[in-house]
Amino acid sequence: MTRILTKEGAGGPVRVVPAPRSLFSTAARFWIETIALASVIACFLALVIASLGAVAGAAAEEPESGQSMPSSTARAYEGVITDTRCGAKHSAAIGRTAADCTLGCVRGGEHFVLVDGDATYLLEGDATALKRVAGQRVRILGTLNGRKISVTSIITT
Repeated sequence: MTRILTKEGAGGPVRVVPAPRSLFSTAARFWIETIALASVIACFLALVIASLGAVAGAAAEEPESGQSMPSSTARAYEGVITDTRCGAKHSAAIGRTAADCTLGCVRGGEHFVLVDGDATYLLEGDATALKRVAGQRVRILGTLNGRKISVTSIITT
């Protein structure tokens, strides 16, 4: 039911017809729902961003995979003494033994490493003792710091 109102204006009576009630509430409802949906999406995105920040912060506190915290106690490591250039694969084409290849590479500026399977550890310690066992399988007693072993003793196996 539509009510027609009349008003007195400067030029005489004016008819004023109000909008039907159902049309007004449908438009208002649309905007309320739109604002509510936008608010829910914004809260969800804020929660996701906060979660990602917390995960990144926790990962920054842990050491990288493959690296361990410095150890104050010495322990035994087994493997082959070689160099940083050749690793476990010395070239057979040059006609030298693993020991000769390792010593040649170390003279050329490379460092001694211990290769144990897929793991490679940089060795720090008495260079003369390491040269004596170059290319050989050994058991090393030392302290691990990251990927570097501070050698305290070497035993050939």
